[in-house]
Amino acid sequence: MEENGAVTVYNGSVITDAKKNPYSIKVGLTQMLRGGAILEVIDARQAKIAEEAGASCIMVSEPPSGRGGISRMPDPSLVKEIKRAVSVPVLARVRVGHFVEAQILEAIDVDYIDESEVLAPADEDHFINKHNFGVPFVCGCRNLGEALRRVREGAAMIRTQGEIVARGCIAETVRNVRSVMGEIRILNNMDEDEVFAFAKKIAAPYDLVVQAKQMGRLPVVLFAGGGIVTPADAALMMQLGCDGVFIGNEVFDCDDPYKRVRGIMQAVRHYNDPQVLVESSSGLEDSMAELNLNEPRIEQFGRGSE
Repeated sequence: MEENGAVTVYNGSVITDAKKNPYSIKVGLTQMLRGGAILEVIDARQAKIAEEAGASCIMVSEPPSGRGGISRMPDPSLVKEIKRAVSVPVLARVRVGHFVEAQILEAIDVDYIDESEVLAPADEDHFINKHNFGVPFVCGCRNLGEALRRVREGAAMIRTQGEIVARGCIAETVRNVRSVMGEIRILNNMDEDEVFAFAKKIAAPYDLVVQAKQMGRLPVVLFAGGGIVTPADAALMMQLGCDGVFIGNEVFDCDDPYKRVRGIMQAVRHYNDPQVLVESSSGLEDSMAELNLNEPRIEQFGRGSE
């Protein structure tokens, strides 16, 4: 099906028939988030601010401990506390390949699961078989091949990978979004014989490559995540062709997080309206200025331009 830009993956009736396989239902649940923003929070207070500001979904993360070590899924009790505090859907992360963490989150009725590269990987060779779960999964990608491989494993939403360290740098996110969109444009101009070689080159399932060519986009929703901290950042991702954005917890590191988050939400929904972008970007304090490139990188760019 494809209505108002919504898409369903796979052509085989066994996959798209909800009675035989719930995958199409999971894809539909992620499509409900299109045109919105998913905001990372660490407690119920931040979750309420995000909900009031218009977030379409809440992503729960553990508060930073300052001790370092292995990053894992959030405490289930924290997830349940936040679920009780808000009425919007709740998403939580698990480590790549850690299907037991996913089983735990599914047992407490989390709405979405992000198999995230942000956490320490549990399995360096295998991703979770997401078809074994009833809850929709989100997975990261850096290019079209990765995106389609994750879809084959059962991902119902794709998120472009970006800057993991919270510095407010969107360069990596922009690069990966442009990589996915650029490869899709190249695919659109190929004839049928070239698609076989292209699918082999990017190591992606041939049927999904064909479907991406037919649709002119990924067969599931595509969000951007990493370094998005201003309304202009969010609008940039949307204008590049994304269906929505992930906003990191660093946006709460300011005096008025509601105003900043609200501005980002408005920018996501009205990303092609310059007047709305002007209004949503105005009056935001400069508390995010330190979330940028580190000094050596700035010096490197300076030397490169001489």
